[in-house]
Amino acid sequence: MPIKILSVDDEMDLELLLTQYFRRKIRKGEYEFHFAHNGVEALTMMLKEKNFDIILSDINMPEMDGLTLLTKINEMQNPALKCIMVSAYGDMGNIRQAMNNGAFDFATKPIDLDDLSVTIEKAIEQINYIKQSQQEHTQLESLKTDLAVAGEIQQAILPRVFPPFPEFSEQLDLAASMTPAKDVGGDFYDFFRIDDNHIGVVMADVSGKGIPAAIFMAVSRTLIRAIGMQGISPSDCIKRSNDLLCKESVDCMFVTVFYAIYDVKTGELNYCNAGHNSPFVLHADGTVEMLPTSTNCMIGAINGLDFNEQTMQLGKGDILLTYTDGVNEAVNTAFEEYGDDRMENVLGEMTGKSCKEVIDGLLASVKAFAGEAPQSDDITLMALKRW
Repeated sequence: MPIKILSVDDEMDLELLLTQYFRRKIRKGEYEFHFAHNGVEALTMMLKEKNFDIILSDINMPEMDGLTLLTKINEMQNPALKCIMVSAYGDMGNIRQAMNNGAFDFATKPIDLDDLSVTIEKAIEQINYIKQSQQEHTQLESLKTDLAVAGEIQQAILPRVFPPFPEFSEQLDLAASMTPAKDVGGDFYDFFRIDDNHIGVVMADVSGKGIPAAIFMAVSRTLIRAIGMQGISPSDCIKRSNDLLCKESVDCMFVTVFYAIYDVKTGELNYCNAGHNSPFVLHADGTVEMLPTSTNCMIGAINGLDFNEQTMQLGKGDILLTYTDGVNEAVNTAFEEYGDDRMENVLGEMTGKSCKEVIDGLLASVKAFAGEAPQSDDITLMALKRW
């Protein structure tokens, strides 16, 4: 696109002078000159076209002088529009006022066209820089809007209706929460009905942050849910999910997963932990137990792996708490970690509480500990209680 220059001067011979001197740039399509003979005419042209880049304006003109025109241009609040003021050499008072009022540069009459050419080139450099910055700002705003929408979509695909299984209201309590560190996150939780007596529960954490993690999170959740609802064992579900995710993984992304099948009638929990944080069990008597550390690999990284599973029994009143490392690895302003021990102690004070109360209490504890420190990782919690 050519640089559009509006020359505003009541001296008619300036039009011929400029078009003759800049004829090569005009023919090449680099410059495009327009001419007005006073400020009023210039403003009319600017309101019609609105895409001038440089205003080359005389200060002393009839009807509307250059200083008034400069004031009107400033009111347009277009930082990419540059004004070069022209006046007699002895008119330094007006030139100084023009510069103080925001003119880019000035030239004195008789105009040195070589010097004016340099001034125009300097203005073009500034204009191109500002336009590029404006374009980047627009792109960032658009990306920010897209991320906000993506965050809403991501939250929408996670189960958010609690209690999730009204038919089991006398046997089961379940609650969950996910707080991303950025607009979108890589953590996810899930739960789904398998048959009349069994439900599947999932807690997972995708490597990385931001958009790549969010996309891989959506793929991982869909795969695990689709395979898990077939009713196969947790270890087989994780094995099949791993083999499929390895085909989709980009840049060595992986997922740590805790997947369990819970028997609503008996309280038996059959689970497979693929490299994820060990869940806690808050027993009805107030004791807190951490399940054994996982010996399985995370999924999505190495194809063809086998996974082992374990079984445990939830007693009446016991709560299984699963979480991601955004909880125990949360840091405060002194760069101290929240830690497993603090988490265990806080859980020990929540005997008899509902799943939602346990989650809200832990979130409040983590927030109080972190203080003014920014959240560095997604924070996700899910609690399951046997009545």
